[in-house]
Amino acid sequence: MQALIRFDTTDADAFLDTYATASERRDQAGLTQLQLWREKGTSAVWGLYDVADREKVAEWLSSETGLRDALSGTEAHYLRTV
Repeated sequence: MQALIRFDTTDADAFLDTYATASERRDQAGLTQLQLWREKGTSAVWGLYDVADREKVAEWLSSETGLRDALSGTEAHYLRTV
């Protein structure tokens, strides 16, 4: 399963700095980053991930304090290849 996650940031640069330091916790949540993009004209950052455990991902999104401080919201879409 994959997840496409939109991170609505208050400051994309600050978010990306914090995001870079959270790689071990992402790994522990069962996320493998495939791609990361910045949306042109906004401060949104999008990530595409392989997901091992959807529940762990949801927990990571709600508990990752360092990231939450730089976010105004997130939206995760869980996808399967057809």
